[in-house]
Amino acid sequence: MKDRRTERDTHRLRLRTPSATPPRAVIGLEAEFNLFVNGRRRRPEKVFGDPSRLVRRRMIPRTGKSFQLPAGGAIYFDTGVIEVATPIVELEPGCCYRATRLLWEQIRYLRKELDHWGRRHKCQCTLQGFSAHYNFSFPTARKSKLRNATKLAYLLAHILPVPVILLATNRQSSAVGVRPRGNRLEVTVDFTPDPALMLATTAFIAGAMETLLRWENFGLKQLGRHGLPRITRFHLRKHSSRRGWRVTADSLGRNPFVSNINEPLWRLRDGRTLSLRSIAAETLRPFRQRIRQISDSSTLEHIAAVFAGDARSLLDFEKRPDGYDDVGHGIDWGRRRMRRWPRSKYEKIIHRVIAREPMRIGQKRYQVARMNGWYEIEFREVGTKRRRTFNLDELVRLAAARKPARSVSRKRNSAKKAPRRKRLN
Repeated sequence: MKDRRTERDTHRLRLRTPSATPPRAVIGLEAEFNLFVNGRRRRPEKVFGDPSRLVRRRMIPRTGKSFQLPAGGAIYFDTGVIEVATPIVELEPGCCYRATRLLWEQIRYLRKELDHWGRRHKCQCTLQGFSAHYNFSFPTARKSKLRNATKLAYLLAHILPVPVILLATNRQSSAVGVRPRGNRLEVTVDFTPDPALMLATTAFIAGAMETLLRWENFGLKQLGRHGLPRITRFHLRKHSSRRGWRVTADSLGRNPFVSNINEPLWRLRDGRTLSLRSIAAETLRPFRQRIRQISDSSTLEHIAAVFAGDARSLLDFEKRPDGYDDVGHGIDWGRRRMRRWPRSKYEKIIHRVIAREPMRIGQKRYQVARMNGWYEIEFREVGTKRRRTFNLDELVRLAAARKPARSVSRKRNSAKKAPRRKRLN
């Protein structure tokens, strides 16, 4: 019989193995919502019990109390709110649009299920936007004493607040936070009911992080070397949950969420006094190239337009827009036309898994059993019921290996079925 301590340590070691996390950089978005039933705020745990009693279709279970939504992401109830999350998306050109689109697909699916539940129980359910989380993996290959997730999060907490305040907050917002989460970083802010602004926020954070990863270290001296503006009174607060930092209403001497974003109210370390929009515009300069590469020129132009005052920030409104209080009924992608990127390789695999398509490897057939986190999927062999775990990259390779064989067989079959042409004399 194994010693309990040895067994526990072995289990922890297994969870920390590289196979449990993708070797490439990935991103993912989450959104939390308050639930209102007939105008009264209710805890989803009290109303539904768990997500399987809300969603009509049978869902694939995940680790913990979450389920895989038929739209591709995950759903779970977290301390009084409904939370939906995207699957991981490869960090590559188009990933910002893909992640934003995926999150709104989960929201739209949740909205339809709530509408159906409301009709059955003769009540009205509404979703109120609460918070959004922007997650980015930290590459362990670049890790050192001067370059780790905690130091990067601390540096980002000095760079992101002003641009993110303009792109993703409203007059009732209270904070912008950055949290190191082991092998990833998470930026926390209010939910943004505007998909175009959410896309711009995702692209700015991704471009900034990708740029910082190319710096020699993550010390605060890098801010001066790269010409990034710094407000003189700047006090980071501890994050409200877990480790991390946040900029709150009293971190900058006055409340940035209610101040005039066009007035030069903010004194910088170099003696200048600028507006929030001007500070955000200067902050954008070192990150423009990476933002354009990882998203597109249209998204970069939208970010620059918000910072220049040529496009609206939600802080341009005197009060919080009504879109926060009824999310999902009207999803407006048309205010700014964006390029439609095809689904990534990970996305295609996730949708095949959700469709519960059996997978054949050699002479064996496997059926999906559950999701182990975001990267690994547990299958059960048809017949013997033995379990086997594959990660997304393994499934991508298996799918790619099968395509050439299928295409060759299709060409042969089409050649056989094609009628012979008569020769003309």
